[in-house]
Amino acid sequence: MVKRNKLEIIKDILTIIKNNRNSLKITPLIRKSNLSTSRFSSYFNELLRKGLVIETHNEGRKAIRVTEKGQKYIEKYSNIVGFIEEFDL
Repeated sequence: MVKRNKLEIIKDILTIIKNNRNSLKITPLIRKSNLSTSRFSSYFNELLRKGLVIETHNEGRKAIRVTEKGQKYIEKYSNIVGFIEEFDL
């Protein structure tokens, strides 16, 4: 099994949220990201600080959403990975 690097984990978390209609509760997100609670918390706090995700409150329910900046991260990450694969680096 290959370990994921930090950038890949961030992309995975953002993609999970986006693929769940851009709104997901924290517990399913932890489970789907395949990280321990403490590791997830560290990444999640960084995503909040950097403005890649926001917490929303709708009818008393908390959910996580990907921001426009987070959407751009996913796109740029995919471009970089595509470039690396294209040149077999």
